[in-house]
Amino acid sequence: MSQHIAKPRTTAVILAGGTGQRVGLSIPKQLLKIAGKAVIEHTLTTFEKADSIDDVIVLMARGYVPDVEKIVAKAGFTKVKKIIEGGSTRNETTERAISALGEGLAEGEDLNVLFHDAVRPLLSRRVIDDCVAALERYQAVDVAIPSADTIIVTRTHGEDGEFITEIPDRSRLRRGQTPQAFKLSTIRRAYEVAAGDPNFQATDDCSVVLKYLPDVPIHVVAGDEYNMKVTQPVDVFIADKLFQLASTAAPEQVGEDAYRELLTGRTLVVFGGSYGIGKDIAELAESYGANVYALGRSTTGTHVENPEEVDDALSTAYAETGRIDHVVNTAGVLRIGKLAETDNATIEEALKVNYLAPVQIARSSYKYLAETGGQLLLYTSSSYTRGRAEYSLYSSTKAAMVNLTQALSDEWAGDGIRVNCINPERTATPMRTKAFGQEPSGSLLSSEAVARTSLDVLLSELTGHVIDVRQQDPTAGAAQASGFEQALATVLDRQDGM
Repeated sequence: MSQHIAKPRTTAVILAGGTGQRVGLSIPKQLLKIAGKAVIEHTLTTFEKADSIDDVIVLMARGYVPDVEKIVAKAGFTKVKKIIEGGSTRNETTERAISALGEGLAEGEDLNVLFHDAVRPLLSRRVIDDCVAALERYQAVDVAIPSADTIIVTRTHGEDGEFITEIPDRSRLRRGQTPQAFKLSTIRRAYEVAAGDPNFQATDDCSVVLKYLPDVPIHVVAGDEYNMKVTQPVDVFIADKLFQLASTAAPEQVGEDAYRELLTGRTLVVFGGSYGIGKDIAELAESYGANVYALGRSTTGTHVENPEEVDDALSTAYAETGRIDHVVNTAGVLRIGKLAETDNATIEEALKVNYLAPVQIARSSYKYLAETGGQLLLYTSSSYTRGRAEYSLYSSTKAAMVNLTQALSDEWAGDGIRVNCINPERTATPMRTKAFGQEPSGSLLSSEAVARTSLDVLLSELTGHVIDVRQQDPTAGAAQASGFEQALATVLDRQDGM
């Protein structure tokens, strides 16, 4: 009678022992905040959500273990079982991890182990799953991508500088990434053999297996271009931009009952609720049982640029329902024209409605949202990444919404308030029709689609994110492609987007 063989446990080892010297920081680069969170928190989030990972241990730079403990506690990561100090070298850090992994194992028991650089925060769950799957057949697995650049081998000749000695065939060259995955018994044995080499030194773990266990094949899993390592100062900027540009998947609720369960009895205040996206959000939320206050100049006489009216609207909603769970601001004005030819009244209107009003709404909403652990939802435009001629007021104020979102999500995280920003592609709204007239049918995203994604974001645990809503996405914005691919597509599309 055959016996069922249990699958080995899979542990992710997050290697976070580096310092921030190469990026000119006084703290380790894995603690640097990108897109509102520490780099290592982004990395840990991916492993926390990966079904193929059972538990996680972190090897942190000396003196900074308490910082990671605080991040783990605050984020509620349940898979992180140990946080220990790393060594002075990569090899020493891995050896400490191997020792920690062996504690409590029964004789003959083995583990799947994934070693991952903490400063690769854009890792996808697809790569993680592929590594774990490969360990069912192989003892060692690396992650790599083809080299887009020609690689040259050089030699230095004194004061004359470097000269090419070889140009390898690029078709066979790969750029190594992490995770690197192993059976624990394999990587432990490789390091035991390496310990007998007085000149042992390696910058990654696959090279240790390759050199000291040459009979063990190392399988290669396809990596991702966006699985970049934050090492140089420019990497900090690029990673932040990728987080900023990449669509974040708005979690879809499972069936109509989920919407009703999460919205019944909740209070939703919508500024800009007279028409367009705001009106659609209000009607949708109300259909699922929410107490909705749809406020607008043409319906309730609410002027978002007037702080007193904003305060009154919020206090009324709170007095009547005893709570405010979500505050949404879709109000905005679009004025096109050359800045030098724009009068003061138009400039003042754009700044008051598109910038000062959201700031005031955020400030006034704080005390109510802190009480419920609610969410503030703002809106930007697809032109926020680069200002365009004759859109200077609109583009600049919409860029400010992204920065406001990221800043407040960080500032209010301790109070349990989430802050996100919706970035719709060109959308059929009365504001757009007023500015551009009638446009070809089918060329614009529907306001209903944006409203549906907005509701999904409000009911999610996301914070600090810019969520793209794209017409070609049949789920109206729920991201399916990789973050890098979405970021690239977004950049290409924004030359026309509003």
